[in-house]
Amino acid sequence: QVHVVESGGGLVHTGGSLILSCAVSGSTLRLTAMGWDRQAPGKQRELVARITSGGSTIYAESVKGRFTISRDTATNTVYLQMNSLKPEDTAVYYCHAEFLRTVSGSPYSYWGQGTQVTVSS
Repeated sequence: QVHVVESGGGLVHTGGSLILSCAVSGSTLRLTAMGWDRQAPGKQRELVARITSGGSTIYAESVKGRFTISRDTATNTVYLQMNSLKPEDTAVYYCHAEFLRTVSGSPYSYWGQGTQVTVSS
């Protein structure tokens, strides 16, 4: 069993900063990558940032230069530092953990419950 637990989030003014944390526990032997997605009201969920076990990162164009994803592999914790926040960053942010199946090698993911980030103008 795998547990994905997010923390952080909240209300911040435009230009402010927040940090989100996500800890993965349980059967993490085949954990390969972790990331953050977000979903704003009336919009589709989108990938915000992702980091592999080797440290490779990708970011959505809309957050490049403002958000930084990092990972503590010893504790299977991923962080999302969000700076220069804008009202359009308002969304529920979800952490996900990616795994590979032992036999087939096919990927699968677990998701957290989500944490609300609200940026006021």
